[in-house]
Amino acid sequence: MTVEFGKQLQVVETPIPGMIVLELPVHGDARGWFKENWQREKMTALGLPDFGPVQNNISFNDAVGTTRGIHAEPWDKWVSVATGRIFGAWVDLREGDSFGTVFTVELDPSRAIFVPRGVGNSYQTLEPDTAYTYLVNDHWSPDASYSFLNLADETAAIDWPIPLADVEISEKDKNHPRLADVTPIAPRKILVVGANGQLGLALRAALGEAAHVEYATRADLDLADADLATARRWRDYGTIINAGAYTAVDLAETPEGRRDAWIANAEGPARLARIAAENGITLVHVSSDYVFDGTADRPYREDDALAPLGVYGQTKAAGDVAVATAPRHYILRTSWVIGAGKNFVRTMASLAERGIDPRVVDDQIGHLTFTTDIARAIVHLLDADAPYGVYNVTSSGDPASWADIARAVFSATGHDPARITGVSTEEYFASATAPVAPRPAWSVLDLSKLEATGFTAVDHREGLRGYLAG
Repeated sequence: MTVEFGKQLQVVETPIPGMIVLELPVHGDARGWFKENWQREKMTALGLPDFGPVQNNISFNDAVGTTRGIHAEPWDKWVSVATGRIFGAWVDLREGDSFGTVFTVELDPSRAIFVPRGVGNSYQTLEPDTAYTYLVNDHWSPDASYSFLNLADETAAIDWPIPLADVEISEKDKNHPRLADVTPIAPRKILVVGANGQLGLALRAALGEAAHVEYATRADLDLADADLATARRWRDYGTIINAGAYTAVDLAETPEGRRDAWIANAEGPARLARIAAENGITLVHVSSDYVFDGTADRPYREDDALAPLGVYGQTKAAGDVAVATAPRHYILRTSWVIGAGKNFVRTMASLAERGIDPRVVDDQIGHLTFTTDIARAIVHLLDADAPYGVYNVTSSGDPASWADIARAVFSATGHDPARITGVSTEEYFASATAPVAPRPAWSVLDLSKLEATGFTAVDHREGLRGYLAG
């Protein structure tokens, strides 16, 4: 077979999810040929995952019919022929509906293939002196999980060009299990940090108890630990969701609180960002409207300049900057978070029930954000493979003050909203004896970027009714 010169670089889909064939331009004449075996910018632009290779291997085979058998490893692989020609057979050995799916194709220097983690791969040489290269994005480890399939498995029913009885096969490959006995490769793990907080609890409900999802409290994983980088085999993880934070806004203005806030909101995320960058992990981090000064005359966009007023906002802004250094990151900015445990909505409902008529701030404007919606947005962004970056996540609807929300709580619980008295922030804190953090007066966030990914934000009044009913 003669190598075809002058192809256009193009992607060809396969029946195995995530595995794609690339037709490669090869430039040659009577003297020989040249190709770009790996061209990150061009190939990722066509949809090839930017999988971050760490190792380049070469396999040389001197005889026709050399067959190497079906191995599934916990890394992605880019396979390209240097000389000769091979028949490749791939079997999906990952957990899920596509388990057992088979794809075969011939590869020569003008055709390469991207093999996702967990897809079993095998090659049979069709010409003498065949060599192929493969880039992988992890190093072999005895602690990693591998799966193997027998080359002659009747279920896969691979139509080998050269019968297996006539080719050279290692004894190890001959003795691999049939498909029915294969241990599937599990997905890369998801780790939720801060799993006992209000967002962590919402994520437990959204992600469930699947075997590949782990939940860590501070007792399980301390982000301040100097050994954090070796606390897990991080190459086994595909996503880290940082649901933990220091949120005591006023205490952050004290010396002790300032220290704790910087550790939790800035140093910890910075450590996670380094781990994510080094191990190809997607890092999800939850931020706050407090990174802005609240002086805008329109909803804040994701690219607006950070201008925090107090220590809490400063630490969250620093965390945002650190997390953004991870190549695969989602930063979700929220406001006025309501979830499990004690919060503003529950307090207002309790006051209404006890006959207490509260004074509530009416010069801070924004939207509630329910932890169930933050969790839903995180799952959506991950499932949709949305572009990495910063996204605003709040409820939708007309902006409201805290006093407006308090009146909505009173109404929803069958009490007279006129019992609420609106006051300014200055008046509300006039008698405070402890440090009070400055609050942004305007906390309305623009949701258009998130909604462009297909996410529908819930109107905060509808969300409030559902929260109180639940």
